[in-house]
Amino acid sequence: MALDNIRLEVMKLLEKKVDSFVDQFLIPVDKIWQPTDFLPDSQNEDTFFDEVKELRELAKELPYDFWVVLVGDTITEEALPTYESWLMDVEGVDQHENGKDNGWAKWVRYWTGEENRHGDVLNKYLYLSGRVDMIEVERTTQHLINDGFDIGTDRDPYKNFVYTSFQELATYISHNRVAKMARKYGNKPLSKMCKIIAGDEMRHHNAYSEFVRNIFEVDPSQMMIAFSDMMKKKIIMPAYFLRESGQAMGSAFEEFSWAAQRIGVYTSQDYVDIMQRLIDRWEIDKIIDLTDEAEKARDFLMKLPARMQRIGERLVIPEDIFEFKWVQPAIVK
Repeated sequence: MALDNIRLEVMKLLEKKVDSFVDQFLIPVDKIWQPTDFLPDSQNEDTFFDEVKELRELAKELPYDFWVVLVGDTITEEALPTYESWLMDVEGVDQHENGKDNGWAKWVRYWTGEENRHGDVLNKYLYLSGRVDMIEVERTTQHLINDGFDIGTDRDPYKNFVYTSFQELATYISHNRVAKMARKYGNKPLSKMCKIIAGDEMRHHNAYSEFVRNIFEVDPSQMMIAFSDMMKKKIIMPAYFLRESGQAMGSAFEEFSWAAQRIGVYTSQDYVDIMQRLIDRWEIDKIIDLTDEAEKARDFLMKLPARMQRIGERLVIPEDIFEFKWVQPAIVK
């Protein structure tokens, strides 16, 4: 049996559980928060302008690198059409199978519905804050969607679920740290907003991690090899092709990453920690009945965090602040 056929059979097996995954890890539309819950009420003329003024006053206390990271996080969330189209193309995710939507397509749509709120609320916050150049932010977002991305997973569901397990935890860390920093600077509304976004990301991380755990139970060797392959390539962030207007594709990503590292929002140590958390969560040291190739993959994985730790310790973070078009130092002092 061809390798792809085995993966397809596993996806069909897990598809039977999709409704339970939706019930366990996602929240119904009428019960989940919406962006308007965290923004000034535009229908209330008595309070709207005062609420906007307060939002703008609190925003003045936030430093330059913080704004760069918040903008970068927003743009990453706003590029959701790319992520949905990518996941819809994964083997086993078929929007119309024999005239009936399959379970995995349902999962991707429902997941997209939850994720869509993140970019929505952050974009509106940036617009109301008056601290960033929105036209440049919007151009960067459009460029990021136009440029697409290649995360090295191809259409392999095993590799895609490793990627999403890793990435959702990374976004949880980023949003949660931004929330803590906002609170430190006295901006409790923004802190609350980012914290609840982080909560969504953690639920999604738990979901994709559960998918992988289920695959390990039925196809442990190929799942182990897929996990190893993704770690060898290194997880590429969704905003890897980030660029400002008039610049080359990917030219802004490194500076955005340095800003995140300088303020401790997402660091090389976090990358190592996430890797270790996935190894522990899936208990890969305890998995049995592996092929020789899968045993070698496991050995590689078990040693990798310590290796990455040593590399990370040698990393030198630039202290010079890069001036983005999104955020002008003259505005953010």
